[in-house]
Amino acid sequence: MFRRHLVLTSLLLAGCAAQAHRIPEANLADVTVVDRTTGERLPVYWHRGERWIAGAPGHRYSVELVNRTGERLMAVVAVDGVNAVTGETAAWDQNGYVFAPWQRWEVRGWRKSHERIAAFEFTALSNSYAARTGRPDHVGVIGVALFRERPQPRPAPAAPAVRDSSGEPAHEQRADAPASESSAAGAAAPQRAEADGQRGRLAQNKSERLGTGHGASEYSYVSTTTFERLRQTPDQAVTIRYDSRENLLALGVIPPAPIAMPTPRPFPGSGGFVPDPPR
Repeated sequence: MFRRHLVLTSLLLAGCAAQAHRIPEANLADVTVVDRTTGERLPVYWHRGERWIAGAPGHRYSVELVNRTGERLMAVVAVDGVNAVTGETAAWDQNGYVFAPWQRWEVRGWRKSHERIAAFEFTALSNSYAARTGRPDHVGVIGVALFRERPQPRPAPAAPAVRDSSGEPAHEQRADAPASESSAAGAAAPQRAEADGQRGRLAQNKSERLGTGHGASEYSYVSTTTFERLRQTPDQAVTIRYDSRENLLALGVIPPAPIAMPTPRPFPGSGGFVPDPPR
């Protein structure tokens, strides 16, 4: 079954993906998280078989994807258990972004329309978009489900024109083509979230987990296209967990910095005989 999904316009693309901190088994696509405030691609820490990144409260971020195949891919992007396009509680069969072969794109926020997003921004869990819309249970995780496209049959060659006895093309009556599917990108995000995430921002507490807020409105243009998945389950799924650096240190995800210890020397000085100790 065909469904309409967002297709990324090539007018907004530039450059290629950096090699630093690439997810090792990302064979269909590279997935990285970029701190947009500093421009740094956040390093990945492996802990008990899971990927973790450390976010800074108040910093905007993006999920960068690079299609590493010569075919179109669809990426369903979820943040804190919420679909980043539709605002629904995330599931595999929902709308996503369609990537052209070798295409690079940064998903920078919650999709509000074909032209606007609300920026992803690290914030306290209680101020996250998921918590503010009554869904705090899965805050602290980014998911990308990747789907290959079902190959489409090549169109049959056009039949030669039929001519009447005068040699002129015969007129053939044809039924109108069925109306195309609606180009809506998906359900609108719940109205309880405010457009400007800076309003009502809470101070970050070291003990409070990090989440993703509904940040300021930004321009980001996409259009729609049809995409038929090769299979219903993802061909690849990438999961990245995140929290503040302080919390990751407390959890043991980030190892503590080694303490510098002075190195004793066997002959630190020179002299003759052993003197008496001070009285």
